Amino acid sequence: MLAETICSAVSAAGLGIAAITAYRKRFLAATRIAAYSLVPVGLVMTGVVEWVSDLVFKPATWVGVGILGLAWALFMTTRAIERRTGVGGRKERKAAKAGGREAVEPKASAPSLGAGRTGTQPAARPKAAEASEDFSDIEAILKKHGI
Repeated sequence: MLAETICSAVSAAGLGIAAITAYRKRFLAATRIAAYSLVPVGLVMTGVVEWVSDLVFKPATWVGVGILGLAWALFMTTRAIERRTGVGGRKERKAAKAGGREAVEPKASAPSLGAGRTGTQPAARPKAAEASEDFSDIEAILKKHGI
């Protein structure tokens, strides 16, 4: 009963402000204010105010809101853990179980560390053709970016 009275008073005050605004020949603003001021009365007449007041003042409702918040927190925690570990959805887990993930070895033209040098022989250097192949990837990237 108190909520209905407050909504009616707010609507009456809004309509009064709309009347003053219309008196000042600002009809568009007055119409907008009148529309906003009729909303509380419409909410009371449709029963929305009673439903909201029942919703707000029931402890079981707040327990339900707390449970929904906990469920949301658990969901977001699992999403964060999935992102950090790299294990995604169902398909990725199946592929991981089936051994679908294999390490990919980078291809290099020559090993960076050899078996070691014996004697005074200099290290073998790549041929000119191999050296130009190494830079072809870099040249392709630079051309792609217009450099």
